Amino acid sequence: MSLSEPLDVSAALKEVGLQVTAQRLAVHKAVSDHPHTMADEICDHVRSEIGAISRQAVYDTLNVMSEHGLIRRIQPAGLAARYEDRVDNHHHLVCRECGALVDTDCAKGRAPCLDAEDNHGYRIEEAEVIYWGSCPECQSKAKL
Repeated sequence: MSLSEPLDVSAALKEVGLQVTAQRLAVHKAVSDHPHTMADEICDHVRSEIGAISRQAVYDTLNVMSEHGLIRRIQPAGLAARYEDRVDNHHHLVCRECGALVDTDCAKGRAPCLDAEDNHGYRIEEAEVIYWGSCPECQSKAKL
């Protein structure tokens, strides 16, 4: 699936052996509509869509969907876990000042996305890189 094609969530759930439920569909929609959102915020979005759902049900759904590769859980050092529906191998930019987080594609053919110098026998499947710095908005505020 390319990034431009929408995921058929029902089919994806069935493909990995999960039952299609209104709760799972609503959680996936919340993650898709609000990438890089924390679990409590996803819970709020789901409740606004379908009404009552327990926080634990949202956490459980996020966990099972992450385990099956339907969504991605990311947790930069010192920050709460966040969720996104972009599950391809990509990286993130994080602002040290405000915590803003955005996607960035892998650097091709140069560090830090080169093959590991010594893979110690591992079969490497992806690289997780987080770039830390200051976002444009925080840079502008610092100049004032």
